[in-house]
Amino acid sequence: MNVLFCNPPWWPNIPFSDRGDGVYDNVVRAGYRAGSRWPYTAETQSRPDHFARGEYMPYPFFMGHATTYVARETGAHCDFRDSIALRESYQSFFDYLSRKKYDYIFLESASSSWDHDSKLLLLMKKLAPDSKFVITGPISVKGEDILRDYPVHACIRGEYEKGATRVVKGESGMIDYDMLTEEEMSSSPYPYFDKEHIGHYWDHRHPIEGRTPTTYENPQAAIWASRGCPYKCIFCVWPATMTGNDPDGTGKRSVRFYSAEYIDGLVRWLIKDFGISCIYFDDDTFNLADRHVLGISKVMKEIDIPWSAMCRADTVKKETWQVMKDSGCFHVKLGFESGNQYVVDNIVNKRLNLEKAREVVFYLKEIGITVHGTFTYGLPGETKEQMLDTKRYIASMPLKTYQESGTAEMEGTPLHTLKRVKELKAYKGARIDEGYDIEGDGKMKMAKVERQLEKLAKAVG
Repeated sequence: MNVLFCNPPWWPNIPFSDRGDGVYDNVVRAGYRAGSRWPYTAETQSRPDHFARGEYMPYPFFMGHATTYVARETGAHCDFRDSIALRESYQSFFDYLSRKKYDYIFLESASSSWDHDSKLLLLMKKLAPDSKFVITGPISVKGEDILRDYPVHACIRGEYEKGATRVVKGESGMIDYDMLTEEEMSSSPYPYFDKEHIGHYWDHRHPIEGRTPTTYENPQAAIWASRGCPYKCIFCVWPATMTGNDPDGTGKRSVRFYSAEYIDGLVRWLIKDFGISCIYFDDDTFNLADRHVLGISKVMKEIDIPWSAMCRADTVKKETWQVMKDSGCFHVKLGFESGNQYVVDNIVNKRLNLEKAREVVFYLKEIGITVHGTFTYGLPGETKEQMLDTKRYIASMPLKTYQESGTAEMEGTPLHTLKRVKELKAYKGARIDEGYDIEGDGKMKMAKVERQLEKLAKAVG
């Protein structure tokens, strides 16, 4: 039994027939799909079959974990192909697909990539007519429609280790949420890595005090220490669609933690087999509980390599931040979303006190942890003046770096549900009006927002 878990190429302005050997005079855009919470497209220095090192590249967590889990549970030979990380051309991917007969081919997709992926799926089916295709990822909330309209054997909702195992063992059709327990997570095989892919994943370029760039920039590994998030930000995709089923923000969202022993073994394996010199914990929210964070910090202190994490500003004690720093944590990402408290409370529903969050940023700078802030614009019901508040809030903090994104709308999130039902109890300030821009690609939306804000800033002086 041969099984392929793939993250196919996504070149928005290059035709499927391109072989990767052309001269590209125009700006080339590349897509980011599996591994990205909000799949999107962006300009890239890479070209098809020509990878440019140093650009952001997320690891496809759900796919990587499913690859090794299904291999263990079924005995099937499971291949992993991340064409986006490799910057593979369509034709090179098609050549790869034709070299081996696969019984099952798994593909992860989402709203912003589905128009592209559905067309690519039809081409892949022609190339591999005997393979059974399985769709996973946030787009699977539309699984019944996909099964009806496309040559698809099964659709799996949510994280898909167990669902994929069930499919390979003979099930088909709509496979609903079937999550790993904490015990199953910590007894699972490590996610898939190999030497061809691992050097292509990269999340940030923030200096570590006392180290030269070459000591940490490459190679770096992104891993999970937990799954899920209890908070219910209106736009957030994975807690609503992958690690939970909560499309309107009223359900219970759970968090599951990997054991410290599992993380210890995983990190030591990555160092031994791949020469990893820096770890990034890309959890939905890494620092949800002091006890868990202290356990992971103890592991990282013993291993003694630098690390960073995706965090919240308000979920651990001050003393815990210091323990993180002392164990090698040099950098964190903090989600603020907006610099306007009304927007945070009534539209995003993030439950974050912005003034206290600002104090944490100053404290982290004081103890030597740099901060990358994340912000989003174009929320439903958000005014342009409130967006300018975000600009002012950013300027008031000593952030090392920050990112500003347009609010992308993905299937299965409260934001997408709002468009259908018009009003959601948990998001009383959120409104879809004629001024709201429905857009699945956050990069494209942000470009529009910036033009609007530039006009407003000039008008108000």
